[in-house]
Amino acid sequence: MTRASKTKKTFKEKWEYNPDLAFDMTLKEGSEIFNWILNRNGFKNGKFFSQYLKGEKRILDAGCGNGRVTALLRKYASKDTEIVGIDVAPVSIAEKNLRTRGLFQNVKFFEKDLLGNLKDLGKFDFIYCQEVLHHTANPQKAFHNLCALLEKDGEIAIYVYKKKAPVREFVDDFIREKISKLPYKEAMKVCEEITNLGKNLSEQKTKLKISKIDMLEIETGEYDLQRFIYHYFMKCFWNAELSFKENVAINFDWYHPQICERYTVEEIRNWFKKEKIKINHEFVDFYGITMKGA
Repeated sequence: MTRASKTKKTFKEKWEYNPDLAFDMTLKEGSEIFNWILNRNGFKNGKFFSQYLKGEKRILDAGCGNGRVTALLRKYASKDTEIVGIDVAPVSIAEKNLRTRGLFQNVKFFEKDLLGNLKDLGKFDFIYCQEVLHHTANPQKAFHNLCALLEKDGEIAIYVYKKKAPVREFVDDFIREKISKLPYKEAMKVCEEITNLGKNLSEQKTKLKISKIDMLEIETGEYDLQRFIYHYFMKCFWNAELSFKENVAINFDWYHPQICERYTVEEIRNWFKKEKIKINHEFVDFYGITMKGA
């Protein structure tokens, strides 16, 4: 089995075992996840997001997973906007999630590989592809394929993982090399231990004042204990708004996929330059790079 097929299997199992993962919190205005998605894309709140989407005829959610962002787009776009969701994994879970929440109006789902032929999907005014490209066998080609679907003045917004501090890169790769070889249930048991670490660190409510260490790429600042470890040493995700199982699944999402590329800001800027797309929004944090352009 190739790395690509193993990665596909990872996400198939992730959604089959966790069909509602982060779904309702993605739609809940003011939640940490809702704010994270909107703010990194340059929107203060749902009102600004709705104004941005107003008038778009067709929107693509490329790599829709369980449909949580597809639902977000449906909720804030105009009623006559067609929303299309595609994913390499079966899209039946996404369709069911939107149907049961009354958000399936003018929505279509297709099982598609971003590295395959996408031309039959037609053109789009806005393409959202975030937390997806870095899991494909050829992310730059996948980006190129999506750009080919843009209308003349269409806009694409992507999010990819950023290269992190060296110790965190080392530890994450060490853990991934071990976990990615395990079947789902065994991998989840290891991720439960990692999640417990994140939870326990978060519950300490401890602030750290840290001085800069250039060699380790640690920046001067005051950090929450859990976030300091999370930023610089290993991913041990914890969000108190989610259930323990959901937190475990998010750690699994990071450690189990065999394909998990990370990039510098300049590398992603070059993607846009190569496609002759002008960047109009850029947001970079400890974890990833969000870029939007037309």
